[in-house]
Amino acid sequence: MNLFKKPIILLLSIFTVILIAGWAFSETETYKKWFTENYKIKSPFLPKNVDFAGEMVPIENDEIRERLDRELMSTVFWQSNTMILLKRSSKYFPLIEQILKENNIPEDFKYLCVAESGFANVTSPSGAKGFWQLMEGTCKPYKLEINDYVDERYNLEIATQTACGILKDSYTKLLNWTLAAASYNRGINGILRDLQYQGVSSFYDLHLNDETSRYIFRIVAYKLIFENPELYGYYIKPEDYYCLPPLKIIKVDTTISNLSVFALQNGTNYKNLKLFNPWMRDKSLPNKSRKIYQIEIPFKVD
Repeated sequence: MNLFKKPIILLLSIFTVILIAGWAFSETETYKKWFTENYKIKSPFLPKNVDFAGEMVPIENDEIRERLDRELMSTVFWQSNTMILLKRSSKYFPLIEQILKENNIPEDFKYLCVAESGFANVTSPSGAKGFWQLMEGTCKPYKLEINDYVDERYNLEIATQTACGILKDSYTKLLNWTLAAASYNRGINGILRDLQYQGVSSFYDLHLNDETSRYIFRIVAYKLIFENPELYGYYIKPEDYYCLPPLKIIKVDTTISNLSVFALQNGTNYKNLKLFNPWMRDKSLPNKSRKIYQIEIPFKVD
């Protein structure tokens, strides 16, 4: 009896293995067919005509087109980061656009702010701070207050005004907005030296370090995506964009010895005080000079 059972069991085992292998092969082929038919990564749309600040990007040049295409793909396919930048834009663009307009700076420079910081009060390895990544030395002609208690590079309104001043000074010397944007990264003297040494007049003819070389194309990539998000696969309902709460301004010209107590006395808390006033860098606000500070806190509707 045992001799009869062993071959049967062996045959059944072999048959089972064949069935499983066949099923696995069939499933693999089915998935492979579905995947190849349904999952397709396509090259992002690149318009025939692209401009920055009213100045044309010469994408008819294959090398220029490839550089822009690289930054466009890097941005389009970093979906989580690009999506959050799109959502944040509604919080900060209105103020930035207003200040750019008041200073006669092309509106496209709002995308420079996106490229610099991603709408975050970050600090670079070189010490640049805030949305506009301002260096302390660069701010000196514009008289920003920078100390242990106050750093106006973190004040979006003041920082944007300062960036406008820097850009206007650069444009006065370079007479070209694309070069002015490049100089924001490279430095005005660096761009002037590069132009003189290389004997060219256009940003797109310059040989530059990798960071500055990619900089303008990254800004232009943000412009293309932000102006037509659905064209690049980003669908955001109006209610899904982020927004600032209603804010009220409290003017203060005296020392605040305890910011937490000050916040509670004014109907908010320390977290909100710091969130909407990141320029306040410590737990108190000394004010011997009786300077007038404008402090923003959420406005509660009764």
